[in-house]
Amino acid sequence: MARLPRPYLPGCAQHIIQRGNNRAACFYEEADHSVYLAFLKEAAATYQVAIHAFVLMTNHVHLLATPQNETGTPRMMQALGRRYVRYFNHTHRRTGTLWEGRYKSTVVDTETYLLTVYRYIELNPVRAGMVEHASEYPWSSYQHNAVGKEVQLITPHAQYQALGNTPSERQANYRSLFKGRMLDRDLTEIREATNKAWVLGSDSFKRHFEVVSGRRAIAGKRGGDRRSAAYKVAMDQGL
Repeated sequence: MARLPRPYLPGCAQHIIQRGNNRAACFYEEADHSVYLAFLKEAAATYQVAIHAFVLMTNHVHLLATPQNETGTPRMMQALGRRYVRYFNHTHRRTGTLWEGRYKSTVVDTETYLLTVYRYIELNPVRAGMVEHASEYPWSSYQHNAVGKEVQLITPHAQYQALGNTPSERQANYRSLFKGRMLDRDLTEIREATNKAWVLGSDSFKRHFEVVSGRRAIAGKRGGDRRSAAYKVAMDQGL
């Protein structure tokens, strides 16, 4: 079955995942993280993409971003990917590809899923067993959104701004979102939507997307896919 084109809806945030080839590491040392974020900041500014949340894992990256136009995210990811690969190969004396094909992305329903995706992204290191709490991981936007550390890359989303009237109030209310575990249902929906280029949102949001975009919000049904061993492994690994 032909893959769906990456979804886009004007004004809507996108959840983006880019993985290392064959799940190999794309960050070897601390300097790599800093360089990647610097390159991301420049590319986001150049192509008018607001970055709301991020996490840099050992072998993949998650971003929550809102582009100003349909070409913003593809151009940003292409420029960022090429520039970082040149840096990474030169620095670590390697050759060849670094990324696993095309990045994955989905459109996020602001009203029902946006803050859930914030949380999903910043809890990745906790789910991976790298830290016990999101605040302990240095390479995520939790440091900005919840702790108050200045990260110039970040542009707060209006939904985040609505959490309070002052930075300290917003940060406190944001931290309260991280109490307890995420629902398995939410984890599965976010993973499926992003990996399969489906739309992440309520039924009414999906209908609106289909009317505006002229394409399906989700793929047609396929028997047996969700029950296959390969599918379960993929979902388990999709932190």
